Amino acid sequence: MTGTTVDISVREAEVLALLGEHLSNAEIGARLYISVRTVESHVSSLLRKLEVPDRRALAKRASETAGADRTHPAPVLPTPLTSFVGRSQERAELAEMIKTHRQVSAVGPGGVGKTRLALTVAADVAGEFADGVWFVDLVPVTDQGPAAVAGAVAGALGLGEQPGRGMDESVSAALADRHALLVLDNCEHVRDGVAPFLERLLATCPRLTVLTTSRARLMVPFERVYPVEPLSLAGDGESDAVALFLDRVTELRWPPDAVMREHIATVCERLDGVALAIELAAARWPTLGLDGLTAGLSDQLRLLSGGSRADDRHRSVRAALDWSHALLEPADRALLRHVSVFVSPFTADAAAEVAGSAPGVVADGLSRLAEQSLLAVQASPGRTEYRALETIRQYGTEQLTETGELADTRTRHLTWCLARAADLAVVEADWRARFDVVADDLRAALAWAADQPEQRAPAYRLARSLGELTFTRTFVGESQLRFEQAAALADDPAAAAAMLRQAAAVAGCRMRGDDMYRLHQAAADAARRAGDSAGAAVDLATAATNAHRFWSKFEHLPTRDETIVLVDQARELAGDDPAAQAAVALAEAGVITDAYGAAQGPADNDVPTTNAYAERAVELADRTGDPLARSAALDALTGARSWAGDTFGSAATARRRINLLTSAPDSPARTHELIDALGMATEAGLGAGDLTDTRRWARRLADHPLLAEVGHRATSWLLVADALAGDAEEVRNVSGRFLEAWQRAGSPARSVLGPAVAAVAMTHGLRGDHDARDEWDAIMEQLGAPPEHTYGYGAVFDAIGMLHTGRARQALDRMAPEPADVWKWVTWIWLHWYVALRAEAATLAGRPDAADRLAEARTVVAGNPVAEAIVERAQALLDGDRERLLATAAAFDAAGCRYQSARTLVLAGGDDAASGAAAVAALGFAPMAPAPRLPHR
Repeated sequence: MTGTTVDISVREAEVLALLGEHLSNAEIGARLYISVRTVESHVSSLLRKLEVPDRRALAKRASETAGADRTHPAPVLPTPLTSFVGRSQERAELAEMIKTHRQVSAVGPGGVGKTRLALTVAADVAGEFADGVWFVDLVPVTDQGPAAVAGAVAGALGLGEQPGRGMDESVSAALADRHALLVLDNCEHVRDGVAPFLERLLATCPRLTVLTTSRARLMVPFERVYPVEPLSLAGDGESDAVALFLDRVTELRWPPDAVMREHIATVCERLDGVALAIELAAARWPTLGLDGLTAGLSDQLRLLSGGSRADDRHRSVRAALDWSHALLEPADRALLRHVSVFVSPFTADAAAEVAGSAPGVVADGLSRLAEQSLLAVQASPGRTEYRALETIRQYGTEQLTETGELADTRTRHLTWCLARAADLAVVEADWRARFDVVADDLRAALAWAADQPEQRAPAYRLARSLGELTFTRTFVGESQLRFEQAAALADDPAAAAAMLRQAAAVAGCRMRGDDMYRLHQAAADAARRAGDSAGAAVDLATAATNAHRFWSKFEHLPTRDETIVLVDQARELAGDDPAAQAAVALAEAGVITDAYGAAQGPADNDVPTTNAYAERAVELADRTGDPLARSAALDALTGARSWAGDTFGSAATARRRINLLTSAPDSPARTHELIDALGMATEAGLGAGDLTDTRRWARRLADHPLLAEVGHRATSWLLVADALAGDAEEVRNVSGRFLEAWQRAGSPARSVLGPAVAAVAMTHGLRGDHDARDEWDAIMEQLGAPPEHTYGYGAVFDAIGMLHTGRARQALDRMAPEPADVWKWVTWIWLHWYVALRAEAATLAGRPDAADRLAEARTVVAGNPVAEAIVERAQALLDGDRERLLATAAAFDAAGCRYQSARTLVLAGGDDAASGAAAVAALGFAPMAPAPRLPHR
């Protein structure tokens, strides 16, 4: 990069700073309250302006600026360290194939130049793809499954994992409507994962084109193969092969004459025109000269010509590598072998640990290897890193095998990885960046160690550490996988049970109820093998409880009869163990009496019995002293008190959960509990009219790292709280994140999103924006209309809108059912809102029984600051008591309900009506209907 500077906008600077924290696009969007598409645009612009190849490099250069504008997104392609030479025909042919076919594979032997050709062609055609070009190097991917490939692609795209869906689904959703080119490099070692991933991706992304490089074709539908041949040798001294050699020779002090060109052509011919072999030979020019090169290669190729590799297209590059290797000093040969175990760029200190040599000696050796083009150097102000091409890595690994050093070297690499994992146990400001630097090596070390019986113990430790680290990094899908892997590697069944419980908690965070259910039962089996009957009882009871408590997270919901069997088994195993007894009591409250209101629960709760079971569960959980067990039991009590109509008891119980969990040790189980507790406290707080704390808890949910990729779930209750508070501007801002995230998630028809959608629709209705209201009403139709919409939140939001426009009778009709007739659908959050608004509608509609309704409502909502003020305002209107009416405006302000305060002034009429109308307008709402004339009492 040059020393010139260019303008970077304020917003780009904000995005750049957050990229430096290794945040995903969705996390950046949530932090800055902008759309993911806008973040992508800024990232693309920054890549071009700062002239860096990818997100990782952009994070390193987060404080620098340079460049100019462009109309298409910048290709996210690595910047080659050397120029591209020749292959004009191949460039044109491959570019044309990419324009006419959706999936093209550039296939050829190692070292032939597939990657360089693919990168050059991708840059050539970048202008054809309006939504950009993206490059993914699959070398660091060690797992064979499609999920690992999808994870690598997601990282390049800046995607995080969305709870409730796999990475492949997230990638497909992100690229579904994009006209983009995706370049997947080095596919050969993960073909079994690439093939199914691409088959699904191409089927769901009709405007996407994929270019892959591989040593063998992928055998997927739509694949068109472009064979990458060695460089042309035609034209003697003017061939592409000669041009590459001359371009790579750094110390050629005179123009080559015809004789020299012929000699170089002979060398290139002996190397079969293979690009990597030619580059390695050119690197030896300064020390050997042309005669030395010719003699050395002639001898090396002769020695190999009759061997088993004579017909192998890799013969020439192997010969060049063997020859280059033979010319190294013994210490440098050993160093090249040892560093081949690194899959990511590494430092001299890291190489010294793995090689078992002094750092200074290793640093000198790495410099010499780089001079011979056997390693690439990536220098930055803070550190210098080295990287070996994949072909050289494979060669080094073969040399380790031949010398018998493979196991020892990989063991030292494994030890180094365990130390890095231990360093990462403490989360600091730059934690994400430090994790990302070593993550691929941790995975590679685990992949090797897991297959070595003698490494089972360190493999278990690394798998467990990776489970913890990837959870912190919010790679929750991998975290679950690693905890399950740790369980499989554990020699002690008690340790296996502990890992399976961790995996179950992560599955809960991922919205994978089926996995959570399976893993707790597997943990119970492991606990039995360990002789831990009480632990097995806890796991069985927890599996049964979770099937009811988190029923909406299941694809295949267990029946009530099935879960009752688990409760019976747990009861038999529990004995007198306090934790087991508490878990069984909670299962009885959740499964038998349905404290959670589960889909497979009985139609009508027996309220006194449910409450008694829940209180017993809390009592037993308190004896254990375990904050997670106590939180789960309090959740059951929250539900039980709700069904009993104890709104304030529910809210108080929900708050206790937050207090308990705030100081609990961090873990996946605690995170799962906390997210649920924040949601429940937000809902219960809304029911009690506590808008201040409710919005604070809802904001914590919206900002939670694990929910960053699912903005529709993260913001749903914040939208409800903001709408009821009358903050139209905040609703407009947050609803943009909700809508975009919901669409990126495939527009799931989840009824739990209904209150948020109805809240946004109501807000647009109050604003008089009928087009926006229609849009959100259409979304509501997609979600469906469950009973809680018809009788609960839907009735409340519709009534608020109707009362705003003076349609009191329609509002009363909308809330015609008595609360007792629609019991569950209003007793949870909406009882006080429903009762208060129903009484106000009766008053404004001039119903003769309005006074009786107000008296009944006052009893129900007593203690709820907002609902109480609504009832008080209606009573003042009925009584014609202006002073009392205006006092309710102050009550609304104190409760954080600005809309209702402004509404009160309009209803007061007279001089106050004008200030009320101004306040309504300032909130962004359309004019309110004037207050009706009510008979004075």
